[in-house]
Amino acid sequence: MNPDSYNFTVDKFTFTIPTDRLYSTDGLWVRQEGHHFWVGISDYLQRRSGDIAFAEVKPEGSVVRGGDELAAVETIKVTISLPAPIPGKVIQVNPMMGSHPEIINENPYGEGWLVLMESLDEEPILESLLEPLAYYQKVKREAEQEAGKA
Repeated sequence: MNPDSYNFTVDKFTFTIPTDRLYSTDGLWVRQEGHHFWVGISDYLQRRSGDIAFAEVKPEGSVVRGGDELAAVETIKVTISLPAPIPGKVIQVNPMMGSHPEIINENPYGEGWLVLMESLDEEPILESLLEPLAYYQKVKREAEQEAGKA
């Protein structure tokens, strides 16, 4: 039986990795619903990056290949280019990205999603994405190394 999420705490931060989606090595999550895919920023990436002040996302109708820039977010620390975790067409951009991008920090796995994409292939290409447990192990190791605990 799988848990609903994997959680770990490093220093004062608790990170959550839901098990109902897949993850890119770049810190994005992908949740599939048929030929549609919700894409957002993982809790781990948003906490590492800091408070998000601005998000620029590819407009609706854009077609991206895996690895193409899907979005860029600016935080008080850094500007991050986010590559598309899968190929597809952007069919919806979260309307809150323009006026309330900090929703990514507040609710990264819910209201803080970035885009809804549509697969252009009969068989969506998800092989490059990590299963939740593999992503959990990767980011837990990274967080512990950064905190000097590994």
